[in-house]
Amino acid sequence: MCRKTTNGNVFFFCLTFVLLYFLLLPLRASPQAAGPGSDNPRNLPGQPVAPPGTPPPPPKEPTDPQVQAIIAKMSAAGVLRPQTLEAARKAYLFYAQFAGPAEHVFRVEDRQIPGPAGNIPIRLYTPRDGGGLPVFVFFHGGGFVTGNLDTHDPPLRAIANRCNCLVVSVGYRLAPEHHFPAATDDAFAATKWVASHAVEIGGDANRIAVGGDGAGGNLAAVVTLMARDQGGPRLVYQVLIYPILDSLMLTHSWVESHDPILTNDAMLVQWASYVPVNTNPANPYASPLNADLHKLPSAFMVTDAADPLLDEDRRYTANLKTAGVQANEVVYPDAIHGFFLMAGALDAGKKCLDQIGAALKQAFQQAQ
Repeated sequence: MCRKTTNGNVFFFCLTFVLLYFLLLPLRASPQAAGPGSDNPRNLPGQPVAPPGTPPPPPKEPTDPQVQAIIAKMSAAGVLRPQTLEAARKAYLFYAQFAGPAEHVFRVEDRQIPGPAGNIPIRLYTPRDGGGLPVFVFFHGGGFVTGNLDTHDPPLRAIANRCNCLVVSVGYRLAPEHHFPAATDDAFAATKWVASHAVEIGGDANRIAVGGDGAGGNLAAVVTLMARDQGGPRLVYQVLIYPILDSLMLTHSWVESHDPILTNDAMLVQWASYVPVNTNPANPYASPLNADLHKLPSAFMVTDAADPLLDEDRRYTANLKTAGVQANEVVYPDAIHGFFLMAGALDAGKKCLDQIGAALKQAFQQAQ
């Protein structure tokens, strides 16, 4: 309680206390502070800071000639180091020229399936005639704000052929037009639809895996959590390609990364666009790194040594193993974020598609 002096003045320390409280209130490095739909990193409360401890040496600039050639082309096109929502969307669509020629697949079919807020577009890649194929449900990347069925057409054709599996690509709702949990709701609804219509589309309901790159890797991880928490559908494997797993962005790899594609500013904008301010950023369906990982399907983690997501991805793999989940990890030593989409220009991208195909094939064989 503040008391008045005999001369009627309010004790000055009351005002001082209030001012100091708000001035010294620690600011989070959470992108939520900008509010949903923000596309200006200057509205955010600050940049991530290094966690305590001795940091590892900072990642080196890419030395692979193929990576350098991609960076040069993107620089000439003005799409490197995006800082706004519009710039991130423009840069992402530019990756298509590095994908290489689209492989022939026995059948490719676009469909609309029912979702929680209207129809969800999907694309089916069938590698051969006949039924009973194992199914790989895939969620595209794009930082929750961009990407579509077309951006991931070439790599998914390749995986369908290499794994001899039915690939179902899911066009979930994007932010900032649709905030969390719209994307997770669509992803889970699509996975349940695939499980219940597996025979109809030529698949095997007992051999369903999920996967995705970047934001799609987040959705794949979340779908496994939702399937476990809600009693199905049964999933046998998860493929996580440099997934976004933690909204805090406080790891050494985020602080030290020089990745010219996934920049700090761009990721802050994307998180702010995706997660509303009234959502707990620690919600495991938004940030799976905070989840209980027991009783999940085996996992295959793919990332690269210079990726700002490296630390959270490796920690997630370690957490899976601690929870008793079989998890394998591949770290590409000299790649770049987005290399999964660049198999036409990067040997690392080609190798990644081969490894994912082989990992899925083995997982499906073990599930028979």
